[in-house]
Amino acid sequence: MTDPATGTARQRPGAGRPPVMADVARLAGVSHQTVSRVINGQSNLRPETRLRVEEAIRQLGYRPNSAARALVTRRSGTIGVIGSKSGFWGPSTVHRTIQAAGREAGFFVSSVNLPDLTRDAVSDAVEHLRDQRVEGIVLIAANDEALDVARAQEAVGVPVVVVEGSLYNARWTIGVDQAAGAGLATQHLLDLGHTEIVHLSGPLQWTEARGRLQGWQLAMHQAGLRPSQHLEGDWSAASGYRVGAELARRDDVTAVFAANDQMALGVLRALWEAGRSVPDDVSVVGFDDIPEAAYLIPPLTTVRQDFTAVGHRAIEILQTAIGGPEPDADVPERLIQPELIVRASTAAPRETEN
Repeated sequence: MTDPATGTARQRPGAGRPPVMADVARLAGVSHQTVSRVINGQSNLRPETRLRVEEAIRQLGYRPNSAARALVTRRSGTIGVIGSKSGFWGPSTVHRTIQAAGREAGFFVSSVNLPDLTRDAVSDAVEHLRDQRVEGIVLIAANDEALDVARAQEAVGVPVVVVEGSLYNARWTIGVDQAAGAGLATQHLLDLGHTEIVHLSGPLQWTEARGRLQGWQLAMHQAGLRPSQHLEGDWSAASGYRVGAELARRDDVTAVFAANDQMALGVLRALWEAGRSVPDDVSVVGFDDIPEAAYLIPPLTTVRQDFTAVGHRAIEILQTAIGGPEPDADVPERLIQPELIVRASTAAPRETEN
C-alpha cells in the first residue's frame, strides 16, 4: 500500500513480531483512533477510510486484542453455548452449526457440554459462562428444568436463546416446528390408509417430545380417530427396540410413528427379529432424517429438520436479543418448517391393497 500524499510505500512492521494497531494506522495513513473506530464497528466514518483500514488489516494479518476491545466497548464479544453429551445427531449438529455461525458473526464462542441436563447442571453452566462475561447464551437443551433456568436469566439481563420447537416456553426461542412435523408424519400414514397408528414419543419432560405428541394427536383427531396408541421412549434405539418387541406381538397395529430416527431404528430391528415385514406388516416413520436413514433396511421414511438453518437463525436471534430490541423490532422468524421424506418403510396396510 502506498501513501496517497507521497506515492511512497508505507512501512510494514518489523519481521519477527506480530502487527499492532499502530502498524495498521501507519499503513492505512490514518490515526490510531480511526483504526479503533473501524475495529469497534462505529459508523461515523467515510467509506473510503473504512475500506483503507480494512485493507491494511488484511495485508498485515492484524488481530485485534479482544481484552482491550472489551475495555473500550464494554462488550466481551463472547457468547456461550450449552449442550449435552448425549451424542444424538440433531443436538450435536445444531451445536456445531451454532459454533460456526457465531464465529462467522464475529463472536468468540465458549461451549459447555453437560453429561446431564439437570437444573443444577444447567445453572452451573450458566454461571460459568457469566463469569466469562458472555453477552448471551444459546441453550440446546429444551427440557423443563433447563427452561426454568433460561427463564430465570431474563431477570439478570443475560439473554438466553432456547433451541426447541415452540414459541411459548421462553422469550427467545428457535427451532423446527415440531407439531407440524409430527402432523406431516401422521398425515402421511393416514393418507396411506392406516388407522391404528402408534406414536412412540420421546421423554415428555422434553418440549420437542410434547410437540411431536401434540402433532400426532391433532392429526388423528382431525381424521376422526382416537389417538390412544401412545408409548413413551427415551430417544434411544434401545427404547425403540423394547417397544418394537412389544408391538411385534400385536396384530392391531399397522403403523408406528417414532419421535426420532434412533427409536425408529430400534423398532425396525425388533420387528425384523420377530419376522414382521416392514412395510408389508407394519409401516414405520421416524423424525430427524439422520444421515443413515436412507441406508437402513428398508430405507426410513422420516421428517427432515434443517439443523443448519436452526443454528444460523439462533445466532441471528441472539444478536437481536443482545441488542435489546424495541417492542416492535423485527425479530427473525423463530419456527422453521420441516419436510417429509418418503422412503420404503411406509406403504398401505395389507387390507386396503387390491
